[in-house]
Amino acid sequence: MATIVSVHSFRGGTGKSNTCANLAVLMARRGRRVGVVDADIQSPGIHVLFGLRGDDITVSLNDYLWGRASITDTARKVYSAEGGGEVYLIPASMKTNEIVQVLRQGYDIRRLTEAFRELTETLSLDAMLIDTHPGLNEETLFSLAISTAVVMVLRPDQQDYEGTGVAVEVARSLEVPRLLLVVNKAPSTLDARALKERLEGTFHCTVAAVLPHSDEMMTLGSADVFANKYPNDPITRALDGVVEMLLAETDTGPDGTA
Repeated sequence: MATIVSVHSFRGGTGKSNTCANLAVLMARRGRRVGVVDADIQSPGIHVLFGLRGDDITVSLNDYLWGRASITDTARKVYSAEGGGEVYLIPASMKTNEIVQVLRQGYDIRRLTEAFRELTETLSLDAMLIDTHPGLNEETLFSLAISTAVVMVLRPDQQDYEGTGVAVEVARSLEVPRLLLVVNKAPSTLDARALKERLEGTFHCTVAAVLPHSDEMMTLGSADVFANKYPNDPITRALDGVVEMLLAETDTGPDGTA
């Protein structure tokens, strides 16, 4: 069974989509077949990190949700690793009228369950990453509820701390099996170890990584997945550690054996 990971943040601007894309690429480098679903249908954008423009998206998740295409028709291979791993992106539409339709009418979120199952079987996926919409709404709650793990991305910011506290409690109420925090854009003046200890004491869950502010990341400007451009950067290595945590259970099996 594929690992389903929701990458979420309570507020926008945390680097959630960047984190999701990097985790997917790093999983593929470990030989995994990975699906990435842009479930942020109201404000999609993860496709840009994989070198696609809005005009390149001819079939999207929107088409599937409204019965105009099969879910496998929406999947695009966007990355191949030397070890055989691959990343397939299921993008959301950038067409203004289709975004407005979502905002006005919504969609049947139960179709997402069918989509994940079909994608996993058809593409033989080992992992499915869901790039969620920030905050809490019905679609986000559904994504969290079906996940085997949630990666919560936050900045070292008081507003983020308060909102993350709410999101963590919601995830716990949904009985998400694994919950990891990733602190992003931490200033160099902060003591990363002390911050990790403080947040773990506050939220009572594992801080999987504290990622420093990066001029290289800002300069890259979403023109590529950071792990592709800077494979040996401390941020890439830290995110690879998050991947190791996420894959630990699937590597050992339910009885704890390899």
